[in-house]
Amino acid sequence: MSFNTSNPPILPTQSLPLRAIRIAQPQERVTAAHRHASGQLFGAMRGLLSVAADSGQWVVPASHCVWMPPHHVHALRSHGPFAGWSVYVDEASCASLPAAPCVMRVSGLLREAVDRASSWGDGALQALDERQARVAGVILDEIAATLHEPFGLPLPTDPRLLRVARAMLDDLADERGVEALAAWAGVSPRTLARRFTSETGFTPSAWRQRARILRALELLAAGQPVTNIALDLGYDNVSAFIAMFKRVMGVTPGRYGEQVELLPRKNKKANRERLASS
Repeated sequence: MSFNTSNPPILPTQSLPLRAIRIAQPQERVTAAHRHASGQLFGAMRGLLSVAADSGQWVVPASHCVWMPPHHVHALRSHGPFAGWSVYVDEASCASLPAAPCVMRVSGLLREAVDRASSWGDGALQALDERQARVAGVILDEIAATLHEPFGLPLPTDPRLLRVARAMLDDLADERGVEALAAWAGVSPRTLARRFTSETGFTPSAWRQRARILRALELLAAGQPVTNIALDLGYDNVSAFIAMFKRVMGVTPGRYGEQVELLPRKNKKANRERLASS
């Protein structure tokens, strides 16, 4: 699905069409179901986020973010200490943006534009200068133009199954099988396996594997060695982790890490130059 990416020009006398903030806390962040009159783009700077909305539930790595249009009920939970960011977009500026919640990749340009906007503070709510207007326009254009990705990991809705899913996310190195997880959650192994697959499209073991892939992608993007990643995710045998990763992603983790490293180096200068002109 494509969207109109031509946002109306923002004049220096206009009030800010968006507000960006960063939040960091040493404990996990749990936000109950709520809604905003504004649109919200949000993500983590590290770790995984569980996000729930009327249209579904996802697990999202730091390489991606979630767009939530105005008035859509949503909730989130971090897995471990939270460091994240949000951009609140005035409802009037959401007309050309996606009308449904979606997951999208965080481009280098979007990340740097959000970083710049988060430094403005609430004082910028009064009026924009020309540079701020252009940076705000970059953020809106990135939201409108970025392709949606079926990258999030669906969460089950059954409370017992959701408890199992969250336990796996909280400790991706946990090797408990279906029988042990079912006994812990107070449900029969057959019911757990059948309903988990029905609600998520994955068996519990395949779902955990996909969650590990999401975490591995984040750690690779952060420059972590493949051996460390494999051990963090519960693999005693690094070769087994490499084989699993290649089977799912089509390339080895080392090759994927090289690709991730090359792209920011190639684009970082161009992104900063574009923002500098803003």
